[in-house]
Amino acid sequence: MASKQQQSGMLGVYLTAAELTARGFIVSVTSRNAIGADLLVTTALCKTTWSIQVKTNGRRARFWLLNSHAKEMAYPSHIYVFVNLNGNKRPDYYVVPSQIVAAKIWVDKYEKGDFHSFPPVWGDIEPYLEGWDKVLGDPGPQPEPQPE
Repeated sequence: MASKQQQSGMLGVYLTAAELTARGFIVSVTSRNAIGADLLVTTALCKTTWSIQVKTNGRRARFWLLNSHAKEMAYPSHIYVFVNLNGNKRPDYYVVPSQIVAAKIWVDKYEKGDFHSFPPVWGDIEPYLEGWDKVLGDPGPQPEPQPE
């Protein structure tokens, strides 16, 4: 049985996929073995593509945990969507370029290993709230349906 944390994580992935689809993007959920990519996203005419890593908190929180690979995954085509679930209310979506995340990862060192999180300062993420258009832009015109 999936843990509450795993269920929250998957809920964040599917809510993000639904949000992107509603905005006109083509979205595919990856298999869970794709390191760093939960979603593969493209514009309607496949002109631009992104890999998206979704990080979800089951309730409103001031940071998200990351894996140790996040520091090296700073590419223009890689995006993070940080989600705070808010019960029955609309989730908070923070759409952040991976270069920003990689540059601002907070690392706490412990005996059992390192603890990676983002953001180090809460105000660093506020400009990215609902930043879909700012980071991904317009998905472009939808292709015309083909006659059968």
